[in-house]
Amino acid sequence: MFAQTGTLRGVILDEFNNPVDNVNIKIDDTGTTTNANGFYILKIPANQDVTVTFTHLSLKKTVVTFNLKNGEELEFNPVMQTNVEQIATVVISGRKRKDVEGVITLKPATIRKIPGANPGVENLLKTLPGVNSNNELSTQYSVRGGNYDENLVYVNGIEVYRPFLIRSGQQEGLSFVNTDLVQNVDFSAGGFQAKYGDKLSSVLDITYRKPTEFGVAADLSLLGGSLAIEATSNDNKLTGIVGIRYRDNSLLVNAKETETNYDPKFLDVQSFVTYNFTDKFSLSFLGNASINKYNYEPQTRQTNFGTLTDPIALLVFYEGQEKDAYQTLFGALQGTYKVNDDLNLSLVASTYHTTEEEYFDILAQYRLGEVNTNIGDEDLGEVEFSEGIGGQLNHGRNDLDALITTIEHKGDFEMNENNFEWSIKYTNEDIRDRLVEWEVIDSAGFTVNPPNLDNFDNQPYQPNEGPITAYQNVRAKNNTSIDRIQAYLQWSRRFDVGDSKLWVNAGARMHNWNVQGDGIESSSQTVFSPRAQIAIKPNWKKDMLFRFGTGFYYQPPFYRELRDQNGEVQPNVKAQQSIHFVLGNDYSFKMWDRPFKLTSEAYYKKINDVNPYTVENVRIRYRANNSAEAYAYGLDLRLNGEFVAGTESWFSFGYLKTEENIDGRGYIARPTDQRLKFAALFQDYVPTMPNLKMYLNLVYNTGLPGGSPSYADPYVYQNRLPDYKRADLGVQYVIVDDKKQFDSGWKKPFKELALGVEIFNIFDVQNSITNTWVRDVYSKRQYAIPNYLTPRVFNVRLNMKF
Repeated sequence: MFAQTGTLRGVILDEFNNPVDNVNIKIDDTGTTTNANGFYILKIPANQDVTVTFTHLSLKKTVVTFNLKNGEELEFNPVMQTNVEQIATVVISGRKRKDVEGVITLKPATIRKIPGANPGVENLLKTLPGVNSNNELSTQYSVRGGNYDENLVYVNGIEVYRPFLIRSGQQEGLSFVNTDLVQNVDFSAGGFQAKYGDKLSSVLDITYRKPTEFGVAADLSLLGGSLAIEATSNDNKLTGIVGIRYRDNSLLVNAKETETNYDPKFLDVQSFVTYNFTDKFSLSFLGNASINKYNYEPQTRQTNFGTLTDPIALLVFYEGQEKDAYQTLFGALQGTYKVNDDLNLSLVASTYHTTEEEYFDILAQYRLGEVNTNIGDEDLGEVEFSEGIGGQLNHGRNDLDALITTIEHKGDFEMNENNFEWSIKYTNEDIRDRLVEWEVIDSAGFTVNPPNLDNFDNQPYQPNEGPITAYQNVRAKNNTSIDRIQAYLQWSRRFDVGDSKLWVNAGARMHNWNVQGDGIESSSQTVFSPRAQIAIKPNWKKDMLFRFGTGFYYQPPFYRELRDQNGEVQPNVKAQQSIHFVLGNDYSFKMWDRPFKLTSEAYYKKINDVNPYTVENVRIRYRANNSAEAYAYGLDLRLNGEFVAGTESWFSFGYLKTEENIDGRGYIARPTDQRLKFAALFQDYVPTMPNLKMYLNLVYNTGLPGGSPSYADPYVYQNRLPDYKRADLGVQYVIVDDKKQFDSGWKKPFKELALGVEIFNIFDVQNSITNTWVRDVYSKRQYAIPNYLTPRVFNVRLNMKF
């Protein structure tokens, strides 16, 4: 798992364009030969110059030097001559190219090893500066002051989506990205190129790999398991990889303070298949099917809060249950045609279909009282006196059916060291939605009416003479269709300026969308988004790279952003606009004779036509009226390198300030104003026992604004939740790996085998994500009861590869 390799493949021809078999291809003491069709595959060490020699009895030797990054695949088709010896150098500097673009590249092997309550790509992203999440049960994240809906996610260049109706992290289950299939992971936190779509905050660009041989990998733990099978045909024209995952959050949810009957079923199957018809034309299919079922039946809850001198307890007894189901089908077909070495064309057609239902009827009856603090008393910790008694009944019958169909043409062309990339894309979003939710609150026998009534603060002493009304009541039925046309064109080039290197990228996007539906007045809008990047590497003794990115970034509203707090679609919602200014520096150096890099980025974002929203757990509710303006600025620092020889670790720091001005009332903190962030990812091993490895994931975030009552005016409630502190530890013993193979015995079938123990939240910190507000009818005081996340949890994990 620690091996860093690239893959070299291709077809060897003679000067008459005939395939040549039995060509010997060697690097040092290893190598391969071509088959009857002249085809070969060779794995070479990554991130270093590797000399490959091609020899044949009747043809002249060819010597080529390659430098591939980890996971890089290069198609190299040499023509061997009968009378000319070829010596050349080919350098693929993929990692350096990403550096000038301001893109962070993460290693798939690291993603699979790092422990977390929700392991995967997002788990690793949360350790990067500028990326924040205060909920380990969720795969959602905010970037530099943006919310969860402002992040682009691509798999093999195809945009993927997350469920619409998810309201809490424990409902999410599996992320779309299957780490067993991943080859490359690139991430940009802002100032990204025009080729990426129209979102305000970030881009996560995932590439699934093409197998080179048969293999099976399995990962089993108390939280579920995964199985991946990959294979290739004899002529290597057909390759395929299939991944199956099952997730069970019971271990985490049952450890929370609420006693429940919890029955989750999160299952998905993904596949990536490619067929090379010729050296120029290939066809690939990316497919996903997921079934997520969430059955939740709470029973009791006791939460102790307050101070040592004035402890208070909340006792809740539940009746009812929640049943949710999310079923998703996704398929994408991509044809790629290599016209020549300079021109590549592709056509992509994809369909995403999700059916979601959220049904719940839960009655919560509570007692709020004083706690016995007499040490030695047999009733120590029990509630002695009830200050408030009440209850609330929540009802929901929410259904959503969304079908998103896309067809896109993409191309890239290189001419005289100028690189041009373009695309034109059509998308149709057909969404049918029924929203029925209401909540009734009872306090000491009095039904609490909605906060918009004049006597709200005087209840129950001042009676309401009107009809009894639900505290919250949302009913809506929407059939909405959105047509989108998107296009981009961008240019990039590398220059020599004296002894320095200069790289420039400039491009623009166009996005037109039309909203229509039952009872909706048709609305059409268009935005134009120019963007630019520049990077320079001075010829200094110190290895420094400077870059600057800027541009106009628009986020045309998706369906969720068109739906207001009453569930009604507002078709005239404008695209939110953000102007990015990002200034970055990479300083590469050696410490202890090992490589390190310090990355620094300062940024400022001016945001107009802001669509204000509230966040409850991970559920976002928009006002759908573009009634605010906002800004965000900050500094991100990341130091990564081999703190322990042979491993990569990093430390991150982020400072952020983001505020918004709603309806001209003045600037206040946005719901994502995560002021400070510290994170570390550390890998280590025992020097005398290198097969015993340790992985540590640390995150500290200052508290977010939030936890206020759902009806609260944000200008009145600017309280912050407690700071988020979490540490996850993984200890693994490697039994078999690429450096430790066995020719006999029960270990012989394994290519990799490792057994480990994981401890989530090792310091058992009580982090909270929201508050439940309970009224004391006598004092008319409202108490904020924290809803805690997961405590310390132990997990056992087994990794295998055949």
